[in-house]
Amino acid sequence: MPFIPHTDADIRDMLAAIGVREIDELFDEIPAELRVGGLPGIPRGMTEQEVSRLMTARAESDGRPLCFLGAGAYDHHIPAAVWEITTRGEFYSAYTPYQAEASQGTLQLIYEFQTMMAGLTGMDVSNASLYDGASALAEAVLMAVRSNRQSKSRRILLPAAAHPSYRSTTRTIVRNQAIELIELPYSHEGGHTPADSLAPYAGQDITALVIQHPNFFGILEDVDELTDWAHRQGALVIAVCNPTALAILKPPGAWGEAGADIACGEGQPLGVPLAGGGPYIGYMCCKEAMVRQMPGRIVGRTLDRDGRVGYTLTLQAREQHIRRSKATSNICTNQGLLVTAATIYMSLLGAGGLARVAQACHANTLALVKKLTANAHVEAVFNRPCFHESALRLSLPLADVLRPLYAHNLLPGYDLSRDYPELGNALLVCATEARTEADIDLYADHLNRIIERQTAAGCPVKPKMA
Repeated sequence: MPFIPHTDADIRDMLAAIGVREIDELFDEIPAELRVGGLPGIPRGMTEQEVSRLMTARAESDGRPLCFLGAGAYDHHIPAAVWEITTRGEFYSAYTPYQAEASQGTLQLIYEFQTMMAGLTGMDVSNASLYDGASALAEAVLMAVRSNRQSKSRRILLPAAAHPSYRSTTRTIVRNQAIELIELPYSHEGGHTPADSLAPYAGQDITALVIQHPNFFGILEDVDELTDWAHRQGALVIAVCNPTALAILKPPGAWGEAGADIACGEGQPLGVPLAGGGPYIGYMCCKEAMVRQMPGRIVGRTLDRDGRVGYTLTLQAREQHIRRSKATSNICTNQGLLVTAATIYMSLLGAGGLARVAQACHANTLALVKKLTANAHVEAVFNRPCFHESALRLSLPLADVLRPLYAHNLLPGYDLSRDYPELGNALLVCATEARTEADIDLYADHLNRIIERQTAAGCPVKPKMA
């Protein structure tokens, strides 16, 4: 735990340097009647050891379940150095770098983050940053409406295979701004957004098309075909991408003939731990022609009059954030601490390390699916290539299977019936690089035993789909 190691001698020397005999004299302007000598009713403060033991006990009371749950938040390995550096006082207490002359370290770090994200997505410009992936998509929709001057319809094509929370958040933010979100169906065989679903909108005024790749089911979309279709209609393309997947998949800036126009998503996989729902970090990148419509903070690199490298806020002056309706966004913020963690994480792993993480995630997910579908009561829902996660269908009622898996301290996956009831007893499973072969075997063994016990007890079984 960080602390300030001032000895009694240090304190005496500092007081002597400013001509004060004791610390209380620093507060002599406070009237005596307003001073509090003690805090009656407040128990004695705990020592560091006691606090650590208390908080560890409380954390362990929730257990440490083995996680096979993804659905937009992922249990990756985070090198110890990431948060050891991130929580240093220089970063931990910094908020916003409005005064460039006093914030060169923070500004440089944000600039490095932007550079890495632009490289990862294949886009020209990156900001830093937005609240999370869901609000980043909403901001991208608003940005597309502002940027596509040739479109007057304010109509956005949004696939049903995009993350349900992202769709819900976007709908909440834009519904009172005369923006229409049109849902595109997904293929029940492939789990992707087929090009045929776009045919009814050919020749119409469409402002933008959203493409999540991989989509919520983990399925890879036909990004080139979808991107080129949108551009032929005069629509912009908004890419929603998992940054880990971008280490091995074609970046949005290279989709189709001209690339996506805006790329956004959730940066949590880049060194941010799972922590009860947040905090998370949304990222956004775009083509250079759209940079003035981008919300959030942008840091630029320049030279001062003496030829030294310097960093400063660019295009986004402080007044940007208090201009009410004239601001590009009123919900963007400085996720500086998480930007710091993400930058350190990407720096430590490098391009090769990120690719190895992505490859390990893919291999583990395929191994998990193979193990689980070896059971006759479990099958893959979709038949297309996937990344990171996969949808499985069980022939037994899902709730009856999940309950005992939870009791075995497993997080077995995301119940898709919440958002896609038409898929039946479907479960979205995920295995990151943090899962081992033993972890996967343990999951499969528990699932097989539970299914065997329930089928022997006469639990109703639905026939598997052909």
